[in-house]
Amino acid sequence: MKDNTQTDSLMYNIPYHTADLSKLNILVTGGAGFIGSNIVEYLMKYGTGKVRVLDNLSNGNYKNIAKYETDSRFEFIEGDIANIGTCLQACKGIDMITHQAALGSVPRSIADPARSNAANVTGFLNMLIAAKDSNIKRVVFASSSSVYGDHPALPKFEDVIGSPLSPYAVTKLTNELYAKVFGSTYGMEIIGLRYFNIFGPKQDPNNPYAAVIPIFVSKTINKEVVFIDGDGEQSRDFTFIENAVQANVKALLTTNTAAVNQIYNIAVGEKFSVNYLYNKIQEILKAEHKPTYREARKGDVKNSLADISKARTLLDYDPKFKFEEGLPITVDYFAKMY
Repeated sequence: MKDNTQTDSLMYNIPYHTADLSKLNILVTGGAGFIGSNIVEYLMKYGTGKVRVLDNLSNGNYKNIAKYETDSRFEFIEGDIANIGTCLQACKGIDMITHQAALGSVPRSIADPARSNAANVTGFLNMLIAAKDSNIKRVVFASSSSVYGDHPALPKFEDVIGSPLSPYAVTKLTNELYAKVFGSTYGMEIIGLRYFNIFGPKQDPNNPYAAVIPIFVSKTINKEVVFIDGDGEQSRDFTFIENAVQANVKALLTTNTAAVNQIYNIAVGEKFSVNYLYNKIQEILKAEHKPTYREARKGDVKNSLADISKARTLLDYDPKFKFEEGLPITVDYFAKMY
């Protein structure tokens, strides 16, 4: 497999901040992973004073951030958020945190709920305690659209949720509850971002719980069997990674007091079926690789679509990449790996 860094030049050419980042020390947990490493890329590109990454490399890949290891502004700590001492060490001298470390995937949480709980609940609580004890006021964290659970209404509004359908969804809902309590009890500023199907460069196609886009691309190129769960008509609000990075930057730096201690949908506000996604990938690759349909996955919601008006209003979030603009960049990134 080839290493692909050429796509980096296509991204983050728009600054999403006006503040002077050179005076800030920012911790990115899970910073070697997909979303975390893209946040690191933005922060390094725009001259942040110190970017510290905490990652145990169970999901992340060090090659995603290796190009920064000789930069004096960059620091990497290999460690686990399940260890409170490691969290306290990572928080020393830090001004704010963007917390991306987690064990994702609904199927993984169903297969091993205890491990998901240890990383996503205990790990998150440890980071909140470490932030509190280190006098770090602003924490931005990754939540998930999975918290909407079995609530059928579309689009999804932040204050209307159903019952969780998986252990993963339970962990993310628990994160939001802890965030609310720490904000009100300890005077912290904590902002949660409910991601809707983030995709883009640096996702790992070889992870057994990888997202569908890198799997579809890699298996099409390698002429391997491609499985689509259910009938493929389930729909998602596919959201390009740069939009998620923008949301993190704006949440970290917002001066709007009404924006803190809130939860936000981070998406585009458009939905596409998995079948449509697969056909678009075939079109971009100029391929005709037929998929194989199988039983629907347990714990999955049928349709997902976000209302993003709250993030637009309070965070000034403005997604610049639609699904059909981000998809060719993503497909090209993975196609160059093979």
